[in-house]
Amino acid sequence: MDLPVNPPVKPMLAKAVAGMPDRDDIIFEPKWDGFRCIVFRDGDEIELGSRNEKPLTRYFPEMIQPLKANLARRCVVDGELIVATNDRLDFGGLQQRIHPAESRVNMLADTMPASFVAFDLLAVEDLDLTERPFEERRQLLDEMLADAEPPVYLTKTTTDPTEAAQWFRVYEGAGLDGLIAKPLGDPYVQNKRTQLKVKHVRAADCVVAGYRWHKDGNGVGSLLLGLNNDEGKLQSIGVCASFTAKRRTELVEELAPLTEGALQNHPWKEWADAAAHQEGRMPGAPHRWSGQKDHSWVPLRIERVVEVKYNATLNGRLREVGRFLRWRPDKEPHQCTFDQLDEPEPVSLSVVLRP
Repeated sequence: MDLPVNPPVKPMLAKAVAGMPDRDDIIFEPKWDGFRCIVFRDGDEIELGSRNEKPLTRYFPEMIQPLKANLARRCVVDGELIVATNDRLDFGGLQQRIHPAESRVNMLADTMPASFVAFDLLAVEDLDLTERPFEERRQLLDEMLADAEPPVYLTKTTTDPTEAAQWFRVYEGAGLDGLIAKPLGDPYVQNKRTQLKVKHVRAADCVVAGYRWHKDGNGVGSLLLGLNNDEGKLQSIGVCASFTAKRRTELVEELAPLTEGALQNHPWKEWADAAAHQEGRMPGAPHRWSGQKDHSWVPLRIERVVEVKYNATLNGRLREVGRFLRWRPDKEPHQCTFDQLDEPEPVSLSVVLRP
């Protein structure tokens, strides 16, 4: 492969901001919830590069021919690989696509096919475009993908803050993650957070059912969170973290009294058994994303409630690690239920992908 920009490439990144940016030199795009992917095409040769510079090509064989049919013969395109289920983004389904067995990779390519949403152009033919302003790169990308056909799409853009704010509210219902704001005059700078992202931020009161040690072995790394379902059973929804080194050590002493007799009536008692870790998605269960990472945990009596900031949920769990806000001594664990989670109104993904 011989291109003006060759792999590996670390993609350009965005930093989180609070509220809509009030600037007249930016353009807004929907923020896709998928795998960041840079496509390198040199004639019949195509490589899909990931955010961590590892190739994705073998995991998405169904994308090779559509990319050849829609992209220029020699180009480098930045975008996102997505999977949709019931006309909504399905990040959990996308995660399943990363599998070591070729037979399963091929099966999932048929039953859970991916799509590619393009949003930047780094090179075309013999031109390196990374030093050009984004406005120019986007215009060339528009021309390249003017007649693009599924499963290859060109993300929509707007310079109108009012329209962008509407996208922010509505498109979450299709599984999108917020907005990206890109300065029109900026070059493409690898691995730098020069763009802006606006994400949905919410808070919920959760039961603290245990904790995991920090990876350095000193103090509490994260708190295991739960919410009560309609039957009153405590369900694991994820973890919260963001503690300083000093606070991690303080938490060990603060939570020590809750470890006494914690397993006696703990709703997740069976999950403390290492053998049970092999069944289902439970607190402490290893999975292909963590390899041999230690996910053992310390059970706590079900007495404490914490307020947690989070961005979004996925299949009844926090989409990302939550952020500890404060203890809630005024709330009882049984009051922490799923109905406090803010879920967006559903909207068809086809509305977002429409040119």
